[in-house]
Amino acid sequence: MKSTGGDDDAKRRAGEHAAGMVEDGTVVGLGTGSTTAYAIRALGRAVDAGLDVVGVPTSYQSGDLAREVDVPVRTLDDVSGVDLAIDGADQVAGFDCIKGGGAAHAREKLVASAADRLVIVVDPSKEADRLDRSVPIELLPDARRPVSAALRDLGGEPELREAERKDGPVVTENANLVIDCDFGSIEDPAGLAADLSAIPGVVEHGLFVGLIDEVVVGTATGVETRR
Repeated sequence: MKSTGGDDDAKRRAGEHAAGMVEDGTVVGLGTGSTTAYAIRALGRAVDAGLDVVGVPTSYQSGDLAREVDVPVRTLDDVSGVDLAIDGADQVAGFDCIKGGGAAHAREKLVASAADRLVIVVDPSKEADRLDRSVPIELLPDARRPVSAALRDLGGEPELREAERKDGPVVTENANLVIDCDFGSIEDPAGLAADLSAIPGVVEHGLFVGLIDEVVVGTATGVETRR
């Protein structure tokens, strides 16, 4: 369930603003998605101008784009830490968000958790008063039935994510499946996040709680920041 919509100019402003936060010598986490792609391209231009950075991509897509624009890439095992991670979101409410429209949320959360600072870049269409999008859940292929039952017990409506332009379900870069689970309006994101993490067979879920340091919102005329 890829997140769609949003104004491209607003996305560009948000991504480029976040890229401007990257200092010389920084290890930067490279998130996945259309807004983060603008940040990666801006970093590529900065590298061409002499900026010394190393990128840690969260997906094949972000890593491939980084290489294309000459941003050096490494894995988490290759670096001592991540100074700043830049990533998008499918929906953000306050300093909590839902990610996983591109099925990269497991690696995105791994990099975000390793980062000293996480900056989320979005356009206004992604902002909400309360999280209410379906939550992407990456799970082991053999765990589909028990995980689905556990999600229903939590009040959710799980649906296996089907692939586009291929038969069968989406398979992540970690060779797992993705369930999108509708919980309606999420009153307690932290509590739901803990419940989801406790389900055997769940690899990772798309609720990012307690990780965000700053939200950069691209607008029609500039950017707004939430700290």
